[in-house]
Amino acid sequence: MSRRRSYDQYCSAARALDLVGDRWTLLIVRELLAGPRRYTDLHADLPGVSTDVLASRLKDMERDGLSTRRRLPPPGAAYVYELTERGRELLPVLQALSVWGQAELAERRPTDALRAHWFALPVLRSLEGEGLVEVRLEEGDFHLYAGAVDGPVYGDGPAPSEPDARLVLDAETCTAVSRGELSLAEAVRSGRVEVSGDGTLAKALREA
Repeated sequence: MSRRRSYDQYCSAARALDLVGDRWTLLIVRELLAGPRRYTDLHADLPGVSTDVLASRLKDMERDGLSTRRRLPPPGAAYVYELTERGRELLPVLQALSVWGQAELAERRPTDALRAHWFALPVLRSLEGEGLVEVRLEEGDFHLYAGAVDGPVYGDGPAPSEPDARLVLDAETCTAVSRGELSLAEAVRSGRVEVSGDGTLAKALREA
């Protein structure tokens, strides 16, 4: 395994960048915040990354204690990658970068890839409270674990059980929330988000 490159600076920011400053590393963390993922799934949801770079970053993350690799029991028998507790601590870092990057979300370029679950972190940031939330877009569904302190914070596809709240909206509204142009509560009040469900989160959004 190759020696980790370092800035060789006695500074916490520099030491953090020693671990996560390489291209693709934080986006791999974004994907693994959804829970255990197979290599093929990671590669499919990180368009533009080469197989060599992805494999190298995953090895580096495992070496640095950010993720682990384990084999699923039969009949799965596939290897999956998942974040360690140390890796999950990067959630607020990604959220802060997401907020800082809002100004860069201009019009979508023809070359820009898009996955529905890439809206998960901005929507999660707009939720207050705890519970399971399902989000439905034309581009696909994803679900969120609002208030989660360990384990996945979101997942691809419909909620695995009856959600506390179900949100139906379009990508334009999700983009506006991601840009910071309006809050989720404002989008609900303006009729751009349809809310259903009997959970506390659903009630709070309808009453906001």
